Amino acid sequence: MALRLLYLIVLRVFGWIALLARSQTSKDVEILVLRHQLAVLRRQVATPRPSWADRAILSALARLLPRSRRQHLFVTPRTLLHWHADLVTQRWTYPKRGPGRPPTRPTIQTLILRLAAENPTWGYRRIAGEIASLGRKVSPATVWAILKKAGFDPAPQRSDPTWAQFLKAQASGILAADFFHVETITLARLYCFAVIEHATRRVHILGVTANPTANWVAQQARNLMLDLGDRTADFRFLIRDRDRKFTAPFDEVFKTEGIRVLLTAPQAPQMNAIMERWVGSVRREILDRILIMNAAHLRTVLANYETYFNEHRPHRALNQASPLRALPDPIDADITVTRRDRLGGLLHEYSQVA
Repeated sequence: MALRLLYLIVLRVFGWIALLARSQTSKDVEILVLRHQLAVLRRQVATPRPSWADRAILSALARLLPRSRRQHLFVTPRTLLHWHADLVTQRWTYPKRGPGRPPTRPTIQTLILRLAAENPTWGYRRIAGEIASLGRKVSPATVWAILKKAGFDPAPQRSDPTWAQFLKAQASGILAADFFHVETITLARLYCFAVIEHATRRVHILGVTANPTANWVAQQARNLMLDLGDRTADFRFLIRDRDRKFTAPFDEVFKTEGIRVLLTAPQAPQMNAIMERWVGSVRREILDRILIMNAAHLRTVLANYETYFNEHRPHRALNQASPLRALPDPIDADITVTRRDRLGGLLHEYSQVA
């Protein structure tokens, strides 16, 4: 920084020497040009950020100007006072040495936050006890301070599981239902009703209609119960949105079987994310690539896609297996693959030749 200051001083001295050889008219013109450039820059830069060396040069040269001209500089008296306060602060600032015991190790802080995140019902005393069982003694007050600084609520307020935690813990017993619509080639709107099993990702496309009445929707729910058969007892929850197509008779079909109906929040499709993701898949892979003639055509298309989705399509949630087909054992030998087309080649199924 001192070298930069010396360099700027030398430049200014040589600049003054060069000015002695110039005429007064030339100097006046240059001053006018520089003033205009400064006005343009002021309109674009609200707060200049000069370096320490720039501040020193400006402070020294400002003393040579008349008082009436100093007010046109971007360095105001308030700025000079602020610079002086910064110098005083730097001059009299000593290394901070906090009183009391040394700070908690970062590894212990990370462990405390991890235990709190993974165990919502644990309070700060319970976390301190768990760390003590691992061979590290930490004061409960220290645990409380770390949790408070990180934004963790007390245990009673964070003991309730989040919606994602609830879905993950109860996946084996959750069904999700939703409607989606399809426009035919004649611009008639058809409504499709589908249900997906969270644990296995198996899809049940229950029906297609242009007029989803309350009786029709309730009948599709009864058909689903018949399709599930003995597996009905494995399900405890049904997630659906607040669409008016879902009426009291529809909910009653599931309540009779001991399945609780959970409503998503208004305009919150993420609360039924698995079902919404499947609707996106069927649109991207089929419906956006084919023209639907009528309801019968749509039923045929969806039936083919349901078979493809349940018996062949890999799923990340199932480690690339399909809902109704497990992955084969890996082999090292060369394989021969054959392809089967569905829906005129829109869907391809590949299988190994025996």
